[in-house]
Amino acid sequence: MEMFEFIRNVVQQHEKVVPISLFVAILCLCLVIGHLLEENRWVNESITAIFIGFIAGTVILFLSKGKSSHILRFSEELFFMYLLPPIIFNAGFQMKKKQFFQNFITIMLFGVIGVFISASIVTVGSWWLFPKLGFVGLTARDYLAVGTIFSATDTVCTLQVLHQDETPLLHSLVFGEGVVNDATSIVLFNAIQKIDVARINSRSSLQLIGDFFYLFSTSTGLGITFGLVTAYLLKTLYFGRHSTVRELAIMVLMAYLSYTLAELLALSGILTVFFCGILMSHYAWHNVTESSRITTRHIFAMMSFVAETFIFLYVGMDSFDMEKWKITRLSFGTLMASFGTIVFLILLGRAAFIFPLSAFSNYMNRCPERPLPLTFKHQVIIWWAGLMRGAVSIALAFKQFTYSGVTWDPIGAAMLTNTIIVVLFTTLVFGFLTKPLIYYLLPPRAIDKTDSSLGSKSPKEDTILPLLSFEASASTNILRAKDSLTMLIERPVYTVHSYWRKFDDTYMRPIFGGPLSSGPPAC
Repeated sequence: MEMFEFIRNVVQQHEKVVPISLFVAILCLCLVIGHLLEENRWVNESITAIFIGFIAGTVILFLSKGKSSHILRFSEELFFMYLLPPIIFNAGFQMKKKQFFQNFITIMLFGVIGVFISASIVTVGSWWLFPKLGFVGLTARDYLAVGTIFSATDTVCTLQVLHQDETPLLHSLVFGEGVVNDATSIVLFNAIQKIDVARINSRSSLQLIGDFFYLFSTSTGLGITFGLVTAYLLKTLYFGRHSTVRELAIMVLMAYLSYTLAELLALSGILTVFFCGILMSHYAWHNVTESSRITTRHIFAMMSFVAETFIFLYVGMDSFDMEKWKITRLSFGTLMASFGTIVFLILLGRAAFIFPLSAFSNYMNRCPERPLPLTFKHQVIIWWAGLMRGAVSIALAFKQFTYSGVTWDPIGAAMLTNTIIVVLFTTLVFGFLTKPLIYYLLPPRAIDKTDSSLGSKSPKEDTILPLLSFEASASTNILRAKDSLTMLIERPVYTVHSYWRKFDDTYMRPIFGGPLSSGPPAC
């Protein structure tokens, strides 16, 4: 009895410290169990964190006599201001930029155009089917938000079995599309909040598209600016001369400042910090000392890993939140029917853009020196990779249907419950089946032969001509322009990428730092 009295007194005296301590202890447990299961690639960190969240939520629910399964209360502010920035920044910073920009058009097709197609199908499908299932009460803005919520992918499970060295093309496409997809979903979600849904017509649709591209372009430009400014400061001031800690501190603070400033200006912080990470990795990382380079990558990866584990751990606990289940007035059958409808629309919406846009990408990336980069098996894997829903879907659902993480609206509680079920189902079921699917379609012996061509030299490298010159004659410039235009039509991706590399080596790297490019770009 004395022990229980002591624990009760400690809890009463430290009401805020005790929950944080317990959550940190469970996070440590996730790390230990994840390490022990490292060799078993069937179970990844996301699934491990969810299962531990299940167990912790069950124990807490039992100790609280059915009142709550939470240690901490989740809010969209916590996610968007503290957990999401390190995840997205690390994604941009760790990205293999060469392959990302070689596949830039394909990634943008999947990550931007694909989100619009998927969101449209999920929105229209749920708007049409939910009332037929007995699920009524959602507004027009809610349906539009549902489309973006369930178009945000989570590719963690797939990336852990898609090895970058063995399948560089697939890894680059899945990773790049996953990050751009999340950014696009959030930008589109924010744009939806600004339109007048009571007067949806062709004009408001154009306004939505205009707001989206404004947010996308200005957020990207702000991230590029912060990345270049940081690179220039590190190159000219040489912080490592006195302290390598300052090098790391200036990079972390400038990255976070870019995110908060974007949010302050009503832009997309996720896009800003993503491109800030890319630019810092491309230029600024080469301007710091060797010891700082190793430390920087490890610290950024650690911050991202902890934030992701935190989110999935909470999702596991939230599945036992009795408040949402009690507030939800839908019958179990209606709830399961709406859940099945959402999963079906996710499958349909992703297929509707992956296969057509893959064909268009193959046309844009055509090259006589190698076969089509995306075979049907590749397309199936890319389609499967984006079926999981995760942290961004959870955060957007909380932002749309709660106030500071709490809701007393039965419709909002039903949508939150649906989102939790969809995230759990897609992560566990699709996540478990990811490895056998990839190994069945791409056996280790015949894995991704087209990827090896990414590093091959193009015999047409010598035909890449410089831009027009004032020193040459008019006829020579006309011939150069004609040949360059012919190359652009025949091989648009290769030509644009080669000209960017020349511009980067000639003008950008001498100012902002970094080694010159070596070798010709891939076909």
